Amino acid sequence: MTRPILDNQRARRLFLDRHLLLRPGSGAGQGADLEDVLHDLGFVQVDSVNTLARAHDLILWSRRGRYRPKSLEHLVSRRRTAFEHWTHDAAVIPMQFYPMWRLKFARDEARVRARWPEWRRDGWEGELEAVYRHIADHGPACSLDVGGDEKRSSSGWWDWHPSKTALEFLWRSGQLAICRRQGFRKFYDLTERVIPPEHLVTRKDASEVIDWAMTAALERLGFGTSGELAAFFDIVTRDEAKVWCAEALAAGRILEADIEMADGSRRRSFTTEAILDHASTLPEPSSRVRLLSPFDPLLRDRARAERLFGFYYRIEIFIPEAKRRYGYYVFPVLQGDRIIGRLDAKRLDGTLGVRAFWPEPGVRTGKDRGVGLETELNRLKALAGVETVELSSGWLRV
Repeated sequence: MTRPILDNQRARRLFLDRHLLLRPGSGAGQGADLEDVLHDLGFVQVDSVNTLARAHDLILWSRRGRYRPKSLEHLVSRRRTAFEHWTHDAAVIPMQFYPMWRLKFARDEARVRARWPEWRRDGWEGELEAVYRHIADHGPACSLDVGGDEKRSSSGWWDWHPSKTALEFLWRSGQLAICRRQGFRKFYDLTERVIPPEHLVTRKDASEVIDWAMTAALERLGFGTSGELAAFFDIVTRDEAKVWCAEALAAGRILEADIEMADGSRRRSFTTEAILDHASTLPEPSSRVRLLSPFDPLLRDRARAERLFGFYYRIEIFIPEAKRRYGYYVFPVLQGDRIIGRLDAKRLDGTLGVRAFWPEPGVRTGKDRGVGLETELNRLKALAGVETVELSSGWLRV
């Protein structure tokens, strides 16, 4: 039987649409609307780098221009409609997904028990009971509130004191939950005091969680290999993903299709008939120039983004300045269904300073595109908390 073919342009548009980047975003960016955005994306990665705006804030702002950071904080700390944990990295996740995370808690606990003794300071396992009891008796705590008599190292953020490691372990294993942040500092509380009862008491067996995770990943990616689907939430193992795909294919729940990549090659992937039908009805993309976070869901899987868009991207934070090709923290730029370049910009003293925009090969930086990019930068002022945009001489590289 001949496999259906999804050409590269339609594949890109489908992927963009699933990530809420194909159409103009006109919602309120708070409350129920923000909950819907978070649900549609599946999660939003949290990152501490604040060169322009934190990753999670820029991700949400790219989809809802009226979004402001306090709106996401409100979902986690007050409405309790989202929680913080891990997918492939730290993330804010819809609260209705919490029952599925119990499998991840168990798997993360086993993983960190095996790995952390090799690269965390000794003594953290002996602090687990004391840290848990401190929070049970005294309420929410951050890493500064525990292990007061322990040596604090200044060798880097990764060199945690034992009680900090115990806090993180209790969180990763589901015994504690993040109840709020102050600045970017996490405050932990007992899980039963943070997670709403209706989600806390719900239990799913492993097969239910695997089926949900794979189905939900496919809905949000539009198409993918078993490995890409497993990596989306990072709950399912690769072997479990292969078994699920084989069984779902045999049952007619999914089908195989050839997805055309940017270089013209084809990659066999799983999708559904309904998704392919939807792909054929997608509108033309918004012409807005959009600044994306380096951690945007569109780019989370760097290899997939490179295959689909022909866009090679790596963060150069840990590369010595003299060896960087672009800059410390450079932002991908999207227009229509193409990633058109990358921008080096930084917030400093009430100004958004732009050092350079590098167009991708084959992208012409004419007057209209330059105006579109400047318009996006001016839109960004409210999120970044700056008054002006300052363009360096020769910033538009051609």
